[in-house]
Amino acid sequence: MALFRRGAKGRTAEDETATGTDAVEDTADTATDAAEAPAEVAQPATAGPVDRSAGPWDESEDVPAGPRVDLGALRLPGVHGMELRMEIDKKSGTVTAVGVTLDGSTLQMQAFAAPRTDGIWDEIREEIGASVGKQGGAVDDVPGPFGRELLARLPVRTPEGRTGHRPARFVGVDGPRWFLRGVITGRAAVDEEAATRLEDLFRRTVVVRGTEARAPRDLLALTLPGNAEGVTAQSAPAGAPATPSFDPLTRGPEITEIR
Repeated sequence: MALFRRGAKGRTAEDETATGTDAVEDTADTATDAAEAPAEVAQPATAGPVDRSAGPWDESEDVPAGPRVDLGALRLPGVHGMELRMEIDKKSGTVTAVGVTLDGSTLQMQAFAAPRTDGIWDEIREEIGASVGKQGGAVDDVPGPFGRELLARLPVRTPEGRTGHRPARFVGVDGPRWFLRGVITGRAAVDEEAATRLEDLFRRTVVVRGTEARAPRDLLALTLPGNAEGVTAQSAPAGAPATPSFDPLTRGPEITEIR
């Protein structure tokens, strides 16, 4: 069965369960076949230049006015009902990523320094694909609203203890000396209509790179929202990584704020 759209208009949610859960459970036969077959990793394609006239923007560009949540390296458009989840490096206290949940789906964003002339999204897609494949998942490199993107099946264990896969979309945009990555999970990963609000939020995000010299792939650290009332901390899982990683299956400790 096909799981993904083959482009902006061709994707379907055939493999999503009728209840809209994130994990898609495999049958016993399918799980056995998958274990015997080599991991499916699509060959990388070149992303090419992306029109950013409608965003994501650099802070130096002509950014349309509107309310935004200032998170340091990122300024997110304020959307009623969105839930922010800030991932934190336990050792350094650095905020490494922000997750925005809307209508049951989530968009996680991170910003990184990039070379002045060349983008890094082509390289990052290849690395993510290899990482997912090594862990038993599969990826498909396809065109999307932000250029090339990865549609992935991330391996998970269902509550019943069976093998399943969670769909996810990896999107990325190369900007002036920065790279913005997004990971979409939930129904928005397989349903075009459900993805509209999260795609719009990603598109209207502003990246604050700064003028200091940075090595390519250096994480642009985030900060907590200016209004931190109601923010609660969550305990860190054992073995949380000390440094940020491009590994899509790794998460750090988080705090949450509902706006």
